[in-house]
Amino acid sequence: MFFISIVSAYVVRQGLPTLDNRTDTYVRDWIPVQLPIALLLVNTGLLAASSLTAEFARRQITRQAALAPVQSIPGVSLGEESGFPWLPVTVLLGSGFLIGQWQAWRKLADRGFYVATSPSSSFVYLLTAAHGVHLIGGVMVLLYAATVSLLRKPVEGRSIVVDVTAWYWHFMFLLWIGIFALLWFAR
Repeated sequence: MFFISIVSAYVVRQGLPTLDNRTDTYVRDWIPVQLPIALLLVNTGLLAASSLTAEFARRQITRQAALAPVQSIPGVSLGEESGFPWLPVTVLLGSGFLIGQWQAWRKLADRGFYVATSPSSSFVYLLTAAHGVHLIGGVMVLLYAATVSLLRKPVEGRSIVVDVTAWYWHFMFLLWIGIFALLWFAR
């Protein structure tokens, strides 16, 4: 709901003129923001890759949870399963996305677009910052899920944590696609 309200405000504000007190006329003050498209595409790739690795982590723990009852049967051994550290890779990729977003802000500032430059630049910073804050929360939960996995807590509990976190991470990726498309196409 938070992002829907910001996007709605973005669309409405984009079309509204404002009153210029000097001339007492309505003017359009919406300035198209020159986005660092190449950097944002790289960041999108990082987030897409992290969503993929989160899904691999989710499938890995789901498989472990499904096989746990079989492994508890005396005399049954499925062999040693070596698991790839998908959660730490997801954290690294997600952190790379956040660092890339910081670099995108720096490029915006180099181009003369700051938070208070215009309503359009304010919305760019607001949308990307709100998404970034949600991603930081997701990274913290991913770190918690990785810690729970390292501590070898019961697989059922680990499965729930990883499953919920992965679905949240997928949503953050899809949300970013929507935000990026809005900022790119609705300038």
